[in-house]
Amino acid sequence: MTTSAQARRTRGFFVRGIAIGAIALALASCGGNKARPRADLAASKVTTIGVNAYLWRASLETLSFMPLVQTDSNGGVIVTDWYANPKNPGERVKVTVSILDQDLRADALRVAASRQVSQGGGWVDAPVQAATVQKLEDIILTKARDLRRRTITG
Repeated sequence: MTTSAQARRTRGFFVRGIAIGAIALALASCGGNKARPRADLAASKVTTIGVNAYLWRASLETLSFMPLVQTDSNGGVIVTDWYANPKNPGERVKVTVSILDQDLRADALRVAASRQVSQGGGWVDAPVQAATVQKLEDIILTKARDLRRRTITG
């Protein structure tokens, strides 16, 4: 091999080495910065648990006055025990909240309620007004949005 051919070959290896090094450096810098922009912390999709953290927290806060029977943050289910308002002891309610998605969206939340009234010394099932369930969903969604907003503004 001639000296000029060796020089070209060495230069080719050198140029390729610089190009590969530059690409490796660029790729390494992509993952090196662990600090997230502030807006990411309050993204509508929070997945540190199985469901949206804002909906989960808002649901727990909203139902905090009721005794809880089951909570599953991975499955997104909260079930309360029967609760009787001290001002109306002849009626009791039980609530189940299901969080269906990791996004903060209205259709990611389902609330179901059961109601019983006292009759003849026992409890009898009674209908729950749809407006009651809708109002509970609205309270949870509003609280979840407020939690997200507070996270964004710090």
